[in-house]
Amino acid sequence: MRILIWYRHDLRLQDHEPIYNALQAKAEIIPFYCFDERQFGKTSFGFPKTGAFRAQFLLESITDLRHCLQQLGSNLVVSRGIPEVIIPKLAQQLNIDAVYFHKEVTSEELAVETALKKALAAIKVKVNSFWGTTLYHRDDLPFSLAQIPELFTNFRKKVEKDVIIRPIFPSPKTLPQLPEINLGEIPNLAELGIEKPINDERGVLKFQGGETAGKARLKHYFWEANCLKDYKQTRNGMLGANYSSKFSPWLAHGCLSPRYINDEVDKYEAERVKNDSTYWLVFELLWRDFFRFICAKHGNKIFYLSGLQGIDIPWKEDWERFSLWQKGNTGFPLVDANMREIRATGFMSNRGRQNVASFLTKNLGINWQMGAEWFESLLIDYDVCSNWGNWNYTAGVGNDARGFRYFNMTKQSKDYDPQGEYLRHWLPEIASIPGGKIHEPWQLSGAEQKNFGVSIGVDYPRPVVDFFKSVKANKKVYNASSNPSSS
Repeated sequence: MRILIWYRHDLRLQDHEPIYNALQAKAEIIPFYCFDERQFGKTSFGFPKTGAFRAQFLLESITDLRHCLQQLGSNLVVSRGIPEVIIPKLAQQLNIDAVYFHKEVTSEELAVETALKKALAAIKVKVNSFWGTTLYHRDDLPFSLAQIPELFTNFRKKVEKDVIIRPIFPSPKTLPQLPEINLGEIPNLAELGIEKPINDERGVLKFQGGETAGKARLKHYFWEANCLKDYKQTRNGMLGANYSSKFSPWLAHGCLSPRYINDEVDKYEAERVKNDSTYWLVFELLWRDFFRFICAKHGNKIFYLSGLQGIDIPWKEDWERFSLWQKGNTGFPLVDANMREIRATGFMSNRGRQNVASFLTKNLGINWQMGAEWFESLLIDYDVCSNWGNWNYTAGVGNDARGFRYFNMTKQSKDYDPQGEYLRHWLPEIASIPGGKIHEPWQLSGAEQKNFGVSIGVDYPRPVVDFFKSVKANKKVYNASSNPSSS
């Protein structure tokens, strides 16, 4: 029996059910990855669908997967094009009996699965798909997909009480050799139409793609730097490598599975300490599960302008102000520092993401889909369900939203960057402003500006909007859309 393993967002060997099952069947195994050319096109608003940082991380992950397979006596077959066209041809060429892969839940990926199944059925090749991207298995949930609670807290409490996390599948010790076959070359960035990203030394971490690097990061964060015991206290930081785990890029590409991380948390709790912080890391993995299950439940609604709640808000498509937000030139230092970080590195803290998304929607009143697509383009850890789920939530149109909820930029800045270190790190033009004054540079007097060598409106922009007036105006629009009968 000969089985083709179609790799997608599961670029690992450990905890990989398709590989494990194929080995149990004593099959010849053909590991395969296809660079889907559609993923290197443009988003609906014209941004590169896969930006340079994520593309580089992907190439590193594929290279590492090939190397790991080679060490076990196998290899990775690589191709470029349309998977649902290439895989059936490969199946005929190699006399494949079955194709195994991990399921996805959102429209683009599901369309590929449907087309592939149809093409393989026509040539009598079996398909076996597996659920393998979440901490809790879909089949173990205490409710059907249609009954999944709309509120995260209700989902979490029920799942934590009633469901046991399945054990991970072991890494294979050895794999069968491949038949005579053209392995294909892993393309470089230029061949994918992408410019090589410039490494900015100010980035929090040098993210390296692949299971090997992902496991090394976990080992460092948990065991060497011993950071897990303080995770809950530090996770809202914005500057430095270890304020949070930074596992998200490896999770998004499937280089690490959430169950593997959970296993390591269990070991850490047994050997070192069990506290709020060790629980909180698993709690964050549960949020990731929740967004994926909600996508499975609601389908394309997560991408609609009206969101999961179906609220028709007349969002603006103000490209001039959107450009100021993209480039980090809004005049609000917390927004600008975060937007410059994501542009320069492909990464931003969770606290930063919440703030810049709040500012775009609640202060500028700009279409949240534009922000979601900009994040899709830039983020090294882009995960379709988490990204679009979080944007739904922040825009106030998600299932777990709390009406018109906004973040106060100045307060957030003072709370999470009290000394202004993060702001100075990313905004050199105002780095000379001392102490807490850096949070509100527009409040500086003419004498202070002269004294600090900063001219507001010249060296650094004045605020693009009056913060509270803009909140008030957008809240009025939101409330009128949420309660049309009361307007």
